[in-house]
Amino acid sequence: MLSVTRTFLLSAIALATLAACHPKEEAKEASSAPAASAAPAASAAPAASGESTAKAQARGTDMRKEDIGGDFTLTDGDGKPFSLSDLKGKVVILSFGYTHCPDVCPTELLTYSDTLKQLGDQAKDVKVVFVSIDPERDTPEVIGKYAKQFNPDFIGLTATGDQSLPVIKQQYRVVSAKVNQKEDSENYLVDHSSGAYLIDKNGEVAIFSPYGSEPETIAADVKTLL
Repeated sequence: MLSVTRTFLLSAIALATLAACHPKEEAKEASSAPAASAAPAASAAPAASGESTAKAQARGTDMRKEDIGGDFTLTDGDGKPFSLSDLKGKVVILSFGYTHCPDVCPTELLTYSDTLKQLGDQAKDVKVVFVSIDPERDTPEVIGKYAKQFNPDFIGLTATGDQSLPVIKQQYRVVSAKVNQKEDSENYLVDHSSGAYLIDKNGEVAIFSPYGSEPETIAADVKTLL
């Protein structure tokens, strides 16, 4: 019964975090909901300006007891195979999206760039990985250049050849769906799961950080894994 409950919870998180690439406020409301419902209760009072302690308490969802994640191999911006396990010994901020995303993905990647700034010297032990859920348009070169626009150290990955994106999406409970426009198969948006997984130095998923989290909050979670 416990495993069934966990499976249901993870499915609910994945579905609730399906972030339409539409206006930011709508996406933020949708993707913030699961963390609020699944995370331990925290103070509901907003933090006063400069009250860093209160910000640090607004943490992501602990995923360490859930059956989620695992190693995978995709193609990086240089066209070479890249495995998540290559980053063992580092804390990884792992997110999924695509380069044509009009608002959710750019907002998240900017947030993760600011998170590294919050970490200061500790940022050397953290890697941000952005996985494309739109490999049809996101070639290795495209995804690599896109990720590095936000930070030169960001790693963009996409599926090529026999690399199975559906398997990886299942591993991380990622859901996505094309939204075709004007009957043009080349012109579409993709609704997709938002937020990021914080992966510890052993390559295990530790924390889910929902879309809309502040850089200070994500940095506080990352520090617990360093």
